Amino acid sequence: MAMPLRQSIKVATYLFEQKLRRRDKFPLIVELEPLFACNLKCEGCGKIQHPAGVLKQRMPVAQAVGAVLESGAPMVSIAGGEPLMHPQIDEIVRQLVARRKYVFLCTNAMLLRKKMDSFKPSPYFAFAVHIDGLRERHDESVAKEGVFDEAVEAIKEAKRRGFRVTTNSTFFNTDTPQTIVEVLNYLNDDLKVDEMMISPAYAYEKAPDQEHFLGVEQTRELFRKAFAGGNRSRWRLNHSPLFLDFLEGKVDFPCTAWAIPNYSLFGWQRPCYLMSDGYVPTYRELIEETDWDKYGRGKDPRCSNCMAHCGYEPTAVLATMGSLKESLRALRETVNGNHG
Repeated sequence: MAMPLRQSIKVATYLFEQKLRRRDKFPLIVELEPLFACNLKCEGCGKIQHPAGVLKQRMPVAQAVGAVLESGAPMVSIAGGEPLMHPQIDEIVRQLVARRKYVFLCTNAMLLRKKMDSFKPSPYFAFAVHIDGLRERHDESVAKEGVFDEAVEAIKEAKRRGFRVTTNSTFFNTDTPQTIVEVLNYLNDDLKVDEMMISPAYAYEKAPDQEHFLGVEQTRELFRKAFAGGNRSRWRLNHSPLFLDFLEGKVDFPCTAWAIPNYSLFGWQRPCYLMSDGYVPTYRELIEETDWDKYGRGKDPRCSNCMAHCGYEPTAVLATMGSLKESLRALRETVNGNHG
């Protein structure tokens, strides 16, 4: 995986500590949503469907930081909504980085160049820019022209200033192996982003567009063809080798949504950020009072077509740590920057 060696070591140490403490459920990364408001209306997202009163709310800094510390997770993905619309997002990031949490600030980049002065480059911090395709395809997915060009310029500026920049790309049934290859080649070779994360679209129940989500077999065929010809080994994908095997259908895993819990303005969300079966105020209640065994493909109809990284990447990471062969494979690819 393309994860920097320092981060890989910290995560591996954390996982070993959980094993020593005989914990069977623990967070790998927290999805933190300090607001739901956004400056775009993406077809595959339902966050801005919340009432106006909710969209005006902003999570206090102490609450956001406190939730991450309560969970104990070594990594944090700050999403929303658009996090850069939060007036104290820089302070949330600063406090988390000061505690040596690895922070990924997910953004559509529309405000990134304007807000960049508020942040400092750090090995513990990265901007994670959402890119769903090249210009025409991306702008169509976010329902606004010019977003792709602005994101590209923001990425270039962030890289110039020494920031670590990753990307997150979601693919739908309107994508082809060629469209995936084109965008990942561009991000990898032209923009030279540090790492890329990919995920098949999940049928998010509040999304305006419900017609273009991928099924399991569609997903496997799509990624199997996209990864062909040495592409998988060349791209700097921020995923464990086993998760990429999973996307291709070489292996199958159960969902471990508990490893990437979501904390938002409503509290800890059951069971994951893609489904909402209620909220609880504490992380302990989320873990101990959620019937995790009833979720996943073959158990809950809503999970039937899900292969999203939030549910299956943690399973792949845990499977890697439980196998000497896979651990050595992941370490080799981390050191060599090779993902094949």
